[in-house]
Amino acid sequence: MPRSGGGPRGGQPGRRSPIAVARLVRLARYAAGRYWATTPGRLRLARAVCLMLGAGLVVLIAVAATGLSTTWDAIQHRDAPRTVAATQLNLALNDMDAQAANILLSSGDSGTGKGRLDESYSKASGFYRDAQQTISRSLRTLGAAAEGDKATEDTVVALTDDFAHYQELIGRALENDSHPGGKDAARADYRLATDLLAQQLLPQARQLVDANNAVYEGEYKAARSDLSVQLVTEAVLGMVLLVALVVLQVRIARSFRRVFSPALLAATLCAVVAVVCASRLLTVSEEQLKVARHDSFDSVVALSRSKAIGYDANADESRFLLDASRRDLYEKSFLDKSQQLYGLEGASLNTYDTKLDETWSAYQRDHSDERFTGEYRRELDNITFAGEREAAEKTVEAYAVYEKDDRTFRQLVAEGRLQEATVFCVGWASDTSNAHFGQWMKALDQVTAINAAHHESAMATGRDAIGVQAPLAGGALLLASGLLVLGLRPRLAEFH
Repeated sequence: MPRSGGGPRGGQPGRRSPIAVARLVRLARYAAGRYWATTPGRLRLARAVCLMLGAGLVVLIAVAATGLSTTWDAIQHRDAPRTVAATQLNLALNDMDAQAANILLSSGDSGTGKGRLDESYSKASGFYRDAQQTISRSLRTLGAAAEGDKATEDTVVALTDDFAHYQELIGRALENDSHPGGKDAARADYRLATDLLAQQLLPQARQLVDANNAVYEGEYKAARSDLSVQLVTEAVLGMVLLVALVVLQVRIARSFRRVFSPALLAATLCAVVAVVCASRLLTVSEEQLKVARHDSFDSVVALSRSKAIGYDANADESRFLLDASRRDLYEKSFLDKSQQLYGLEGASLNTYDTKLDETWSAYQRDHSDERFTGEYRRELDNITFAGEREAAEKTVEAYAVYEKDDRTFRQLVAEGRLQEATVFCVGWASDTSNAHFGQWMKALDQVTAINAAHHESAMATGRDAIGVQAPLAGGALLLASGLLVLGLRPRLAEFH
């Protein structure tokens, strides 16, 4: 007759036989007697635990150091340069368009050059070529960096094509301006070019800034997340290792009636050094990543963006003079950009200066006063470094001078004094709007330089932590392991 059920002989399905259970019990008793019930066994077990904890810390330090090195390489050679290249592209596009307008303004009569403002014309032509080269260089950098990222590649390709079209339109405008009676045709071509800039080139450039900045932010968040886990793991492993070494020292002192073991004491001190160095590696790296990303680079991006907006606003003044049919449009555009830089709710060009003075005075009395917004508010709320607040405040004060110049310029135009308005707008004398614009940009560059220097310093400090703390921690752990083995050898030898 077949057996009911399908289990093996001697028991229910899946259950061990009594003989197998008995063997396991005997094995467990043997292991307990071999490795725990006797003093040599306990010493060997303690040694194994300490060595395993030390090995775990060594692996953790190696993994952390390798990951941090990769992160700093990515920031230094990819994330930051790409974002900076995108901000330079955005700025250079605005600068190039502004200089094109200045060339047409200062060129004098078409075909004859009569009434040309030689200094303004010469400098605008030089700045135009510089901006053109910066754009071409930035596009090459961004194109190479975008390989594998289809969305960014498509944006760079579209921007490159649109920039070629833009240059064609500006070239045609300048060509028309060189012919007698060609100023109107030049204005028409420039109008098409600046529309292309506003509607396609600048949005694409800003998209590249945002995309590359987002990659940097993603790298930062991933690194900070890894460091948080590693810090907790290091603290746990380090504390358990130190406790194990201390307990082992106490047990040996009691069991062998010795006050302490010099080798074990040295091993414990080495472990303390290793734990401190490993902790220092992780905490310094975490701090410097924050400095590199948010304390410094956020300001670099915001200030670069504000500089590009400033160049575009300055170009709106030249466009206002150049193209009378669009003066209302360019006046509104100038106000919009002013609001982006230093936002004042409900302000018009007629009331902007007064409100700026009032809110700036309030801010200087109380830095928490929030009656203005914009890029400068963002920078002033992110003051971190020595000298940064003073430089940022000088920038806002230089900006206020330039804004007042704009009202003077518009008053000259309203009074029909177009030649004086043109000289005041694009001239290079110390009392012109153009000179004050240069002072504003110089002040802005100083704030940017402070933040850029601290970004570089943070990367150097982060790399130094890897180069110093990681080898110290790893070496101390290896030395502690050797001392542990040496310290226990005489005690184990007493049982042979």
